[in-house]
Amino acid sequence: MSKITDRVWALAKPVVEEAGCTLWDVEYVREAGSWYLRVFIDKEGGVSINDCEAISRRLDPILDEEDPIPDSYVFEVGSAGAERELKRPGDFQQFMGSQVEVRLYQPLDGSKVFVGTLAGYDNGDVTVTVGKNDMRFLKAQVALVKLHVSI
Repeated sequence: MSKITDRVWALAKPVVEEAGCTLWDVEYVREAGSWYLRVFIDKEGGVSINDCEAISRRLDPILDEEDPIPDSYVFEVGSAGAERELKRPGDFQQFMGSQVEVRLYQPLDGSKVFVGTLAGYDNGDVTVTVGKNDMRFLKAQVALVKLHVSI
């Protein structure tokens, strides 16, 4: 995480927890010429629009006062989502045995995307059971790991 997201995480965490939610991620990205600060939350039973609104209303003045970002940006609070990205070791531990999608930087056996059951995580290396085979992807190969919801 950048220093901005670290600072925002520290400011957001108590506000999010006070609202009965869990802070999932903080993202500060440039899209279509604008900067976006996104706070992603989670809650047992799911996040409602009311949860997002309450946290946004409570956190916005704190961000204005603390001013961790000197430039103009769009502020959003949203749910981590059903197909959330797994980033930290705790994320992988929490969802061990769940369906995940692994996206690679370079194709392996002609594919850059693999869907299977999360079977292991070790220092950034990810093991996924695809069919009957365990596939181990090294940290340097993995662009993204996210939960996968089958329809």
